[in-house]
Amino acid sequence: MFKKVLVANRGEIAVRVMRTLREMRIRTVAVFSDPDRAALHTLMADEAWPLGGTTSAESYLMGEKIIEIARKSGAEAIHPGYGFLSENAGFAELCQKNSIVFIGPPAEAIRQMGDKVTSREIMTAAGVPVVPGFDKPDMTEADALAFATEVGFPVMIKASAGGGGKGMRKVDSPEGLEKALRAARSEALSSFGDDHVYVEKFVQNPRHIEIQVLADNHGNVIYLGERDCSIQRRHQKVIEEAPSPFVTPEMRQKMGKTAVQATRAANYRNAGTVEFLVDKSRNFFFLEMNTRLQVEHPVTEWITGLDLVAEQVRIAEGLPISLKQEDVRLQGHAVECRIYAEDPENNFMPSPGTVQRLSTPAGPGIRDDSGIYQGGEISVYYDPLISKLTTYGPDRETAIRRMCRALSEYIVAGIKTNIAFHRKVLNHPEFADGSHDTTFVDRHLDELMNTPTGDEPLAIVAAAVCYYLDRKPATGTGQVQKCSPWKRFQRSSWM
Repeated sequence: MFKKVLVANRGEIAVRVMRTLREMRIRTVAVFSDPDRAALHTLMADEAWPLGGTTSAESYLMGEKIIEIARKSGAEAIHPGYGFLSENAGFAELCQKNSIVFIGPPAEAIRQMGDKVTSREIMTAAGVPVVPGFDKPDMTEADALAFATEVGFPVMIKASAGGGGKGMRKVDSPEGLEKALRAARSEALSSFGDDHVYVEKFVQNPRHIEIQVLADNHGNVIYLGERDCSIQRRHQKVIEEAPSPFVTPEMRQKMGKTAVQATRAANYRNAGTVEFLVDKSRNFFFLEMNTRLQVEHPVTEWITGLDLVAEQVRIAEGLPISLKQEDVRLQGHAVECRIYAEDPENNFMPSPGTVQRLSTPAGPGIRDDSGIYQGGEISVYYDPLISKLTTYGPDRETAIRRMCRALSEYIVAGIKTNIAFHRKVLNHPEFADGSHDTTFVDRHLDELMNTPTGDEPLAIVAAAVCYYLDRKPATGTGQVQKCSPWKRFQRSSWM
């Protein structure tokens, strides 16, 4: 099997992948940009190679350079994590050309599912329900208007090559169509290098439900239950949970079988996620397929007991999935909060800087997948995700209570975070009773921003203690010797 794997990513996902590889007795290779020379993933790997550059385009998107490092380091495979090159069909082909295993789906599956129009066509042919939409290469405003008038406003304009809410605009009336088309095309071109957009019927007040799938090279395809990703801001997921409080056992089985059907139609292999929009009547429609590991995968790991990264590696090695569909058991409930370095009071703008103090939560049912350490830097050049904080309990109420407790213990000083915002969402009655949908944050934003968390007195005391400790003179006769972070974290010697 694999003896050495290069992780072509950074931050918390690179650290998370390396931990599983270490458990599998596989040596790890990190790559790092200039700002990430002392990043946690760089320090944690068995060996680390410089990419140079500062921005993503100058470093983590340099596919040929990463391949060169894999060959020089002797890595037999590359795990792309998520983001960067994880859904780049050209990079998957480049790996194959250089006899390096890409721990992910085949290039053709990435290419087909990465194009929203093509994926809709494949799903329609396979009998998978899709939201009514309209597309043609030279679509004009008149074409879009004719479709929107036929199905009724509102409609969504979406980038064909898009994702993460980029190149997406909601249009409520004919008057706003021209401006929305222009804006969506401009954003799609700048984000994906492709200004192709299509129009889709807008599903009113939907839930965002996704199904985790695994497919191997032996014809086995299974689904691992669902995740509810309905708490979103600007089409970006904020809080996820598994299972969904909205999905019934019968609906879960039907969606799961549909996701398997979609996976087979795409000739897919490895881990993937089939995403659906679900209306109030529990009718579900194919949204897209993410051809990689998802940020929210830990909640599925909690309720299934599986390590999805380990399954990815096994499949890439040519082994079958470690269990059959009838062996899948969903137990308990899990919640994930994405902890970002951002300032909710300043329109959620990124908050880069030095992490001056860090205290992470612990205790029963708590997991924090982080990519930072005290004294480390949150770079201005990359996504400001600090960690994926997840909690688990025998039921939803327990998982939420544990998350509230974990968030109250989570201390990050030196930068702004969205920790308090998460607590306000979790304590909102609409989230507590599970009746929320994707419009929740937009509808309640002012209320959430102005609601106290109840920890204000504690925060004042904590700030006073930090102020005192920062200015307290050092005691004792000995001097603390400064140590290189490379030495402090050390290269592992377990092999």
